[in-house]
Amino acid sequence: MSEAFDCAKCSESLYGRKYIQTDNGPYCVPCYDNTFANTCAECQQLIGHDSRELFYEDRHFHEGCFRCCRCQRSLADEPFTCQDSELLCNDCYCTAFSSQCSACRETVMPGSRKLEYGGQTWHEHCFLCSSCEQPLGSRSFVPDKGAHYCVPCYENKFAPRCARCSKTLTQGGVTYRDQPWHRECLVCTGCQTPLAGQQFTSRDDDPYCVACFGELFAPKCSSCKRPITGLGEGKYVSFEDRHWHHSCFSCARCSTSLVGQGFVPDGDQVLCQGCSQAGP
Repeated sequence: MSEAFDCAKCSESLYGRKYIQTDNGPYCVPCYDNTFANTCAECQQLIGHDSRELFYEDRHFHEGCFRCCRCQRSLADEPFTCQDSELLCNDCYCTAFSSQCSACRETVMPGSRKLEYGGQTWHEHCFLCSSCEQPLGSRSFVPDKGAHYCVPCYENKFAPRCARCSKTLTQGGVTYRDQPWHRECLVCTGCQTPLAGQQFTSRDDDPYCVACFGELFAPKCSSCKRPITGLGEGKYVSFEDRHWHHSCFSCARCSTSLVGQGFVPDGDQVLCQGCSQAGP
């Protein structure tokens, strides 16, 4: 008698039949597939021993079932991405989930270098200064009405220029005669003292501090001999070719203020009417 040669699972004879040898003994093909074959994650059918099996993470697929879930392209020999458990070819993934470059309108591929600003995306090499067209990369830039400028181009194109040195004002500055000035450029024409934040006046469009203006141009008070600038000294009184500070315009004899009062000139002096009538 011949020795028994049966399937380790169903015990049916394997003589004259195709079988598969395992560490646990021989199996007929149906029993082997039912016992050891994986189930396809797509069609839910067993992946037979004679089928090409593909797997991704903990899922197994027939070769024909390993497809892009959108375009059904085979992914057996194609790069792919898994998104929310769905397998996608690169084209479908880029169409569905990748950004479009705001400059060239091409897809910004996953993993490529990109820049994002204001809800828009650019390839790194497409994000250029709107003036010099040099890549902005990680440099500082200034957005303006949909355009983007590197700082030097923006300053040259839009930033105000100092009325004195003609260089751009990047921050701060002061306004004089409706023109912008660097704070350090607005100085007294006479003594070069900085005037920003100080009281000053002008002559022939040139700015002067109060002290220089008084010494150079202001009339002198006939009483105290100090300049009458009209700045900080309050009002003043003029009579013929003479001038007085309000506080200095008083009777030469009794020192009564003559502001708003009648007075009588007496040589280089002025007298109130009472002292004038009293005689010398």
